[in-house]
Amino acid sequence: MTRKTSVVVVDDSALVRSLLTEIINRQRDMVCVGAASDPLVAREMIRELNPDVITLDVEMPRMDGLEFLSRLMRLRPMPVLMVSTLTEQGAEVTLRALELGAVDFVAKPRIGVTTGLNELASDIVEKIRIAASAKVGRHKSGSLSSASSAPPDAPVISAPLPRLSTEKVICIGASTGGTEAIREVLTPMPADSPAIVITQHMPPGFTTSFAARLNSLCRIRVAEARHGDRLLPGHAYLAPGGHHLRIDRSGSNYVAVVEDTEPVNRHRPSVEVLFRSAARVLGPNALGVMLTGMGGDGAQAMREMKDAGSYNLVQDEASCVVFGMPRMAIQCGAAHEVLPLTQIAPALLERLSSTTTAVRHRI
Repeated sequence: MTRKTSVVVVDDSALVRSLLTEIINRQRDMVCVGAASDPLVAREMIRELNPDVITLDVEMPRMDGLEFLSRLMRLRPMPVLMVSTLTEQGAEVTLRALELGAVDFVAKPRIGVTTGLNELASDIVEKIRIAASAKVGRHKSGSLSSASSAPPDAPVISAPLPRLSTEKVICIGASTGGTEAIREVLTPMPADSPAIVITQHMPPGFTTSFAARLNSLCRIRVAEARHGDRLLPGHAYLAPGGHHLRIDRSGSNYVAVVEDTEPVNRHRPSVEVLFRSAARVLGPNALGVMLTGMGGDGAQAMREMKDAGSYNLVQDEASCVVFGMPRMAIQCGAAHEVLPLTQIAPALLERLSSTTTAVRHRI
């Protein structure tokens, strides 16, 4: 008999605890072994039951959910799925939870909780399954404490890159674990780097806060993409939650196309949409980056990018939270280099510098 994934639910709402317990216990491969009303009760449950995954509400009595998560990830790291509210404050706190080591999050509605959570049931159990297989490490004590200062381990760029062609565009795709991976890639990029276009699987209401947080940490300017934005050097454009982002050409300029079309590979935004447009529009002017994430969204399109002349970097298994999308990209033959997360930004800068030098020599 296959062992079931054991889950402890931590939420101050008796209704939410009951609903999540019922959703989990309906699955053949998982079981809710305990439900706690606050972190102090949860702490004892975790010690006694040793669950594979916990779901954790952000707003908790007796101890703030973030404080509990921070202690947990320092002392007893384990997969945590956050349960967040669909509010601006909820988005800010959720991003902080992901910085602290939570694997992923589910956004619960503020009203119509019973209907809302039942509608999200398939998403919840899928994320629990992903969390159970995720790679979780002990949280570093030197991690970000706020969005107002650059991360201490961000490489220092001692000099700007040689003047690069404005034709170059970096395209990044990510899913589970991607918020921190994207931060790791963007923070070393110099202010004059080529335009960067990003698709991170994220629902509406969270990408605005994510872009603002990245913008406060980076030398480049980071914002949600707007339909028709010209892709400019020194800027990063994030696909808005619930919308696809692709690249098109308008005269001599590359522009962002934001659209509310059908999901692709069950995702909206989809990495496949972004990467396929890069293959078609950018060709050899693209640099592709595939980061941590579950599933295979974007893998085949990344191979199309390679066939069109793009140079592609893929995150390695050891540094991924979930080695799904990168694995599929590698299996598709889409990768030129497979690198640890910390080496991706330096590799991008080296590739850009060498390309610029080669162009100068040809001239």
